[in-house]
Amino acid sequence: MDSACLIGLERIGRLDLLPALLDPIFAPPAVNLEFGSQSALMNVQPPSDVGMVAALRLLVDPGESEAIVLAYEKGLRIILNDRKAREVAQRLGVPVTGTVGLLIKAKQEGVIAAVRPLLDALDANHFRISDALRAEALKLAGE
Repeated sequence: MDSACLIGLERIGRLDLLPALLDPIFAPPAVNLEFGSQSALMNVQPPSDVGMVAALRLLVDPGESEAIVLAYEKGLRIILNDRKAREVAQRLGVPVTGTVGLLIKAKQEGVIAAVRPLLDALDANHFRISDALRAEALKLAGE
């Protein structure tokens, strides 16, 4: 998991969605540092392949590079919002979703009643969501 999702959900008071949808939740040390606090929700674990992390740092930021390698090593889906980081993860065969995808999953699983209020809250808290992504999310959520 990258820090953007954590920061966005924390800003709107919905970090509770993570353990309701993901188990376990892993984050590397760089993401923990970017997030700014140790969350009891996350298992903080460094990736083993430091060479791969160093190589990916040429393409994406430290948190994203560590998160991609950790997801790759564990065979887990990663939550990333940055387009370039998503492309890097996908090239490595790591399944990717974003914060908005997580909200859609939350509605599909009955964890939340509606996606729109959370998208509005994220927008009000300066979490960048393109108009196209917002429209697609609302369509997928049936709203």
